[in-house]
Amino acid sequence: MREAYIVKGFRTAVGKAPKGFFKFKRPDELAAETIEFLINSVPDFDKYWIDDLIVGNAVPEAEQGFNVARLISLMGLKIEDVPGVTVNRLCASGLESLAIATAKIKSGMADCIIAGGVESMSYIPMTGYKPVPSYNTVSQGKEDYYWGMGLTAEQVAKDFNISREDQDVFSFNSHMKAIQAIKDGKFDSQIVPITVDETYLDENLKKQTKSEIFKQDQGPRADTNLDALAKLRPVFSANGSVTAGNSSQMSDGASFLMVVSEKILKKMKIDPIAKLTNYSVAGLPPKIMGMGPIKAIPKVLKQSGLKMNDIELIELNEAFASQSIAVINELKLNRDIINVNGGAIALGHPLGCSGAKLTVQLIHEMKAKNLKYGMVTMCVGTGQGAAGIIEII
Repeated sequence: MREAYIVKGFRTAVGKAPKGFFKFKRPDELAAETIEFLINSVPDFDKYWIDDLIVGNAVPEAEQGFNVARLISLMGLKIEDVPGVTVNRLCASGLESLAIATAKIKSGMADCIIAGGVESMSYIPMTGYKPVPSYNTVSQGKEDYYWGMGLTAEQVAKDFNISREDQDVFSFNSHMKAIQAIKDGKFDSQIVPITVDETYLDENLKKQTKSEIFKQDQGPRADTNLDALAKLRPVFSANGSVTAGNSSQMSDGASFLMVVSEKILKKMKIDPIAKLTNYSVAGLPPKIMGMGPIKAIPKVLKQSGLKMNDIELIELNEAFASQSIAVINELKLNRDIINVNGGAIALGHPLGCSGAKLTVQLIHEMKAKNLKYGMVTMCVGTGQGAAGIIEII
């Protein structure tokens, strides 16, 4: 079988939603500019080599609807020859896109694919504008199929005995690691600078426009502390333990990677950086969707022939502190290699973008540390888990 190589990968900074620095940036424009930066990073690259653009998106409607991938292709590549397809596996959409790209190239169906994801939680509500559960399904006692993610986090905390204190400590550490990573410039080379134009009325009620470039994640808080986190009220259950402080932040962001065959690699005359060697998804009860990685991780390890000890670095998407801690505990994972530069509680979770974003972060950190095998994993809404293994070349 042929091989599929990752040659480049970038992400935007992540903005808070709905009032962060990307609140005036459409998701299609955000993705298009990220892809344009990606293409320009490869000397003498011919855009006509690209066979497809695969875009992960968790809520594909409104400004990120109408098969937004094709629109992003037209806007970002500025040619009409590259098709586009939008992929939705909720929080794993960005990683799913990379897996599809890898599989198509390895099978001979394509030679060059841009894969990743984008999400604007500023523009589109988390569950879309009109969620419509099935009455028949709900009346049969299956209402948990449609539970909000916060309720599932509470269920995990209850079922797996995760205390409020442990959740707050986990969240505090996520912020501290992220702040340190920013200070150390860990993310600088992976972030695409994005210009946002804002139109407003001045004190004389005259229309003005200002532009600002954003290239640093907005979420991490240097001023947070355990006392402040402990004072926050539960959000999803009156007597619960899940708060805004120990949950991932609603976010806006985009991230894309270029995946190519050996044929295109020779034309590009650059060295590959990594490859997605294996990818697995799994299902479990929707009410404990946060535990998805406990099913997906053993599955992908079995598929790869590797053992957990072979994995040197892990990006575990921190949807909530409760589920992150429970996954770590259940699989007895080494905390020292998980989210070493902070996780989604601090850095944000732009849904369909996150899988690609975490892959970019993982690759950069692994190359800096000269590591070989890493893993990206996350829980997925409606009771799923996903895990992918990255090998550095």
